[in-house]
Amino acid sequence: MNITILYEDNHLLVVEKPVNVPVQEDHSGDKDLLTILKRDLKIRYQKPGNVYLGLVHRLDRPVGGVMVFAKTSKAASRLSDAIRRQQFERTYLAVVRGVPQEEARLEHYLYKDQRNNIVKVVSSHHKQGKKSILEYRMLGRAENLSLLSVRLLTGRSHQIRVQLSSIGHPLYGDQKYGQNVNRPGQQIALWANTLEFAHPTKTEMVRFESRPPKEYPWELWR
Repeated sequence: MNITILYEDNHLLVVEKPVNVPVQEDHSGDKDLLTILKRDLKIRYQKPGNVYLGLVHRLDRPVGGVMVFAKTSKAASRLSDAIRRQQFERTYLAVVRGVPQEEARLEHYLYKDQRNNIVKVVSSHHKQGKKSILEYRMLGRAENLSLLSVRLLTGRSHQIRVQLSSIGHPLYGDQKYGQNVNRPGQQIALWANTLEFAHPTKTEMVRFESRPPKEYPWELWR
């Protein structure tokens, strides 16, 4: 599988995750990104034994875009700490059904039903509900679809998909949280657009960007 490498040094590996590829091994048995990248590093650098590559954040299987992996345990620890401290800036591009207000900050409590792999909005009093926050602004409208730039302030499972669906604007192509308006076979229109964080070993901020593919519905805003 051809994986686009956006940046690499001794501590970081930044790639563009393809859509519909799991980040790590799951029950499907399909090739996963972590295993593919480890094998690539092993071959390119002729490394004996196991190759270290730390997974510090995730993307849902149907979502593509920019991801960073840690090539050393030091980088993995520092990146994980930055995520906990909310010093790891992530923005996404999302195409939603309908026309929401121009910009908004959404706050919900989300609960993940592990057995059915579905996330639900719950009351703030729910014992397993986790506070979830995002901000979005509209970039454009076409064909009763809207292009949003979404900034995650917390990193919950399925967060963007659930929160936008809960305000009546599910993502284009999302079969799980927008089955009433999306058809089977449509690709979910959610893309990890930018990552920005402090380099784990240098005194500088780094920023990486990935653009969605030139296909519908993204091409409406080319």
